[in-house]
Amino acid sequence: QVQLVESGGGLVQAGGSLRLSCAASGRTFSRYAMGWFRQAPGKEREFVATINWIGSRTYYADSVKGRFTISRDNAKNTVYLQMNTLKPEDTAVYYCAAAWTPDGSSASLSGFGSWGQGTQVTVSS
Repeated sequence: QVQLVESGGGLVQAGGSLRLSCAASGRTFSRYAMGWFRQAPGKEREFVATINWIGSRTYYADSVKGRFTISRDNAKNTVYLQMNTLKPEDTAVYYCAAAWTPDGSSASLSGFGSWGQGTQVTVSS
């Protein structure tokens, strides 16, 4: 098991930026892929981005491609999500998750076994 704690959410105006962090403890962090997901009110949780175990491959949802960047620092057991040019439709609770495998290519929720508690991101127009 791995414990995940997100931070960095908040209120920002459209066009602004935020950087989310997710600190991991427990299972060896560098052995598995990590992902970010989000859930807006009344909607299902959706894939945002994933990164493989070493950080050499990243995958993004079309809605955030070119605006968001996922990265990781295995020495610090932390994964990040840099969010630029934010839009009101990015408003959601953002969750980080640890995958079952090191690959990172799965965007399915079932591919992730541990989840953080979430951090709220609100983008005002």
